[in-house]
Amino acid sequence: MKMRRADREITDVTEILKIIDACKVCRMAMVEQGKPYIVPLNFGYTYQEGRFEFYFHSALRGRKLDILQENPVVCLELDGEHQLIEGDIACRYSFLFASVIAEGEVTFIEELEEKKKALNVMMKHITGKTFVFEDKHAKGVAVFKVTVTAISAKARRK
Repeated sequence: MKMRRADREITDVTEILKIIDACKVCRMAMVEQGKPYIVPLNFGYTYQEGRFEFYFHSALRGRKLDILQENPVVCLELDGEHQLIEGDIACRYSFLFASVIAEGEVTFIEELEEKKKALNVMMKHITGKTFVFEDKHAKGVAVFKVTVTAISAKARRK
């Protein structure tokens, strides 16, 4: 993805990881019958051998799952480091931020032990802790991952 504001582009993976680590909510955009649909989700992620994978869970049924089963191509958005910069006139106001945009494809995780691992990736990211999941709890949710095919990051900082 070519970025128009190259001066704000972040290419250092360590910096991208810091932005993701600071975020607890990821917005997932998908397309339903040619129309956009976006939802905020808690998440976890892994970065291994140059590859990002984001993990999510949801109810076993619903609009999001219907869309993803029909069209698994998604875009993820994460942002943080928000700070308003005041100006003396409206046009001199600005905003500091850091954001990540990732494109990828959803794969549903069906195998029980893999679901538990994915749920722990999410809980570790959100809480900093690991948990033991009972089978009934893992069976009671849909778990899916997004394998990232393209990622970019950008920031406006002081």
